[in-house]
Amino acid sequence: MSIYDLSVTAADGSEVSMADYKGKVILVVNTATGCGFTPHYEPIEKMYEEYHDKGFEVIDIPCNQFAGQAPESDEEIHQFCTLKYNTQFPQMKKTDVNGENAAPLFKYLKEQKGFEGFGKGPKAIAMSAMLKKIDKDYKNNPDIKWNFTKFLVDREGNVVARFEPTVNMKDVEKAVAELV
Repeated sequence: MSIYDLSVTAADGSEVSMADYKGKVILVVNTATGCGFTPHYEPIEKMYEEYHDKGFEVIDIPCNQFAGQAPESDEEIHQFCTLKYNTQFPQMKKTDVNGENAAPLFKYLKEQKGFEGFGKGPKAIAMSAMLKKIDKDYKNNPDIKWNFTKFLVDREGNVVARFEPTVNMKDVEKAVAELV
C-alpha cells in the first residue's frame, strides 16, 4: 500500500484521492483553532504561498481529539482560518487521528513515522509532562500526541519526516524547501 491508495474527506463531504497529489511535496497536519500551537497556521500559509507553484501542497485536517480544541463546525473552522490567518490551502473535514475511528491516512502516516520525541526546550518539557499524566506509555506508541503534528511526504509518496508541534517551524520549512 502507498499513500496514493488512500483518500481524505473534504469539508463538503466529497472524497479527495491522495493520488491527486502524485508528484507533489505534501505537508499533512492535524489542526485545531483553540490550541496554543494554532499560530503555526501563519508559517504554514507562508510556506504554501512560497512553494505552492513549485509543487507543494498542504492537507489541513482539523481534529477535536485533544482537549476539545476544535469544537466548531467545518465551516466555522474554515472561516476562522481564512479570516485570522488568510489561509488559502483547503481544509478537510474534521477527523479523528487516533483510536478506532482514526482516518486511514493517519493510520498509514503513523505506521511510516512513529513518535520520536518532542525535542528540547520549554515547550518540549511541558508537552512531555502533560502527556505523562494522560498516557504513561506515550513515548512507546506512534499515536499523534497533540494538535499540529505534521508529516512531510516527498514527490514519490514517501513519508520522510514527522514533526511534533514543539518543532521549530523554521526546521519544518527547511525540510520542505529541500524537497520542492
